[in-house]
Amino acid sequence: MIEKYKFGQPVIQTHAVVNDVALCQNPIDFGSVKSEWPFVLEYTMDKNDMVFGLGENVRGINKRGFKYVSWCSDKPCGNESDSSLYGAHNFIIVSGKKTVGLYFDTPAKITFDIGWTDYDTLSVSSDVDGVFVYVITSNESSKKNALRDIVRQFRFMIGQSYIPPLWAFGYQQSRWGYRTESDVREVVKKHKELGLPLDSVCLDIDYMEQFMDFTVDKAKFSDFAALNKELFEQGIHLVPIIDAGVKEKEGYSIYEEGVRGGHFCKKADGSIFKAGVWPGKSAFTDFFKKDSRAWFGSKYKALTDCGVEGFWNDMNEPALFYTDEGLQKVFDKFESFKGKNLDIDTFFEFTPISGSTNNQMDDYKSFYHQVKNLDGNEVSVSHDRLHNMYGALMTRAAREGLDSLKKNKRTLLYSRASCIGAHRDGGIWMGDNCSWWNNIELELRMLPSLNMCGFLYTGADIGGFGDSSSRDLVLRWLALGAFTPLMRNHSAWNTRNQECYAFGECSDFKSVLSLRYALLPYLYSEFVKASVLNDMMFRPLSFDYPEDSAACDIEDELLLGNEVLIAPVYRQNAKGRLVYLPEDMTQVTWKDCKAEQKPVSKGTHYIDVPEDTVVFFIKKGKSIPFCSKIAMSSSELDYDSLVKLGDDVPYLLYRDDGYTTDIDLKKNTIEF
Repeated sequence: MIEKYKFGQPVIQTHAVVNDVALCQNPIDFGSVKSEWPFVLEYTMDKNDMVFGLGENVRGINKRGFKYVSWCSDKPCGNESDSSLYGAHNFIIVSGKKTVGLYFDTPAKITFDIGWTDYDTLSVSSDVDGVFVYVITSNESSKKNALRDIVRQFRFMIGQSYIPPLWAFGYQQSRWGYRTESDVREVVKKHKELGLPLDSVCLDIDYMEQFMDFTVDKAKFSDFAALNKELFEQGIHLVPIIDAGVKEKEGYSIYEEGVRGGHFCKKADGSIFKAGVWPGKSAFTDFFKKDSRAWFGSKYKALTDCGVEGFWNDMNEPALFYTDEGLQKVFDKFESFKGKNLDIDTFFEFTPISGSTNNQMDDYKSFYHQVKNLDGNEVSVSHDRLHNMYGALMTRAAREGLDSLKKNKRTLLYSRASCIGAHRDGGIWMGDNCSWWNNIELELRMLPSLNMCGFLYTGADIGGFGDSSSRDLVLRWLALGAFTPLMRNHSAWNTRNQECYAFGECSDFKSVLSLRYALLPYLYSEFVKASVLNDMMFRPLSFDYPEDSAACDIEDELLLGNEVLIAPVYRQNAKGRLVYLPEDMTQVTWKDCKAEQKPVSKGTHYIDVPEDTVVFFIKKGKSIPFCSKIAMSSSELDYDSLVKLGDDVPYLLYRDDGYTTDIDLKKNTIEF
């Protein structure tokens, strides 16, 4: 059952909810609301209550014990002290004496104090405009069924998750630093020579002319269409980046069209808002306007005409490096320090000034969007009140444009910034992480939280984006990435190269990548079923075994689909790890491109997992399909080579053509 309440005066409909419910006139039936506005909902938690959700954020699967802020933040190398990352996903489930789902529908900043100020108190607060609150309960008698039922109700309410083409589940190699056509060719050549499977090469901002959206630098890529065609014939796709900021430049058609069409965000005085990003001063499309979304989305044609079938949208929180006003304040502040004897106080005031212009709230408050309010009237609203929707609406603009350009054909699309609702239009990667071992664990913890919020096509930058990675870190990270829908190795220009072949002998890397392709029919099948049925592809053990106290404490193992348990190694120099199995299972050990199986009983076991090995588990009485013939790309998958792993029981396999929008569980599911 879902009940909907309104507090304050919400400025707009976010359209995150597509299957809405009537507004409830009774007092909220969960906790207490201290005032109509500012909004504060408080609930006294039991000592054993757990809180799940919040999608992309820091810390554990159980969110209790910290304060989180929903605010799409340009925050590279996020860590436990941060309160927000690139997404804003306002859905939680309180599980314990009461099991209740809560969704807070607002485009503005909202704070979740989940036992941080007072360990017994959940406090959700916002002071910007208003919020719709959805309270979701289940009639299921068991907690296990209640948790998944609440997720399904919520997911039905917000609409079906995006399903990319089959090739998007293949391995993607990326780096901020593939600057030329020869760089791309070298990546593909190395993978082919060494037998390393590959489906995509991602292009960061280097491919553009002066970092201008929807352009290709012809000095670096002489014939972009020919390159795409040549790679496509080898089963490889190019996936270029598109940024939110449009360079201010005379003669640049995108900028000049945007000015003429009134498509850019404006300041209070009616002038175009500009801020510095990669190309320098840039304008920002007002994605809240339907005609501006259509205009921006149509521009992807410049690249789809060259054969591109996949994109990643970036810098769309939006990230702002500086504004003229912000720079002037910094210059004035620097001037005030001239000739001073900098002591313990003034020196530490002086040192952070040069970086103080990034993503400032004053800048977010200084530009406006044209929106229709709840009464249907067009009003001008400052960006800070709508901030969390900006990246999602860029994704919507791209999706609407690509659907028009590629009728009845799926294209790959994933974004950095997002809020609930964006899951219908594309996937997300987990932002600019770092080459730290604990970031493997963070990815593991975010997977089920994002699935709860509808984001199924997701994954972290394997090896870490920032900092330099070690060989064993990349290899261990790949062992987790072999199971995630988005499997992309990505790094920054000023870090060590971390392609699989960059570390010398790479037969172990080849084995892990081969496992991905052996699993691909299963992963694709489970993904589509989770999308259509509004289910989670990844779940914490506590969801399926809520009465098992040992399972409820574990956050470094996940259930995948209804068959598999994964328990990756995420500690440097570890030769294996302890694994808790909540029931009898089959252990699958993958090494040297071969799988071995053996039964393992319920309980805690130390499992040997050498660096060249991946271990996972299949529930007793379950099976999964597995390609026995190694493929070099998704286009080479041989479904005739499928064998069963696990017990000799049927598996319901979903299989379609992999690229059209004709997705039908009934028509395309067979018993294998």
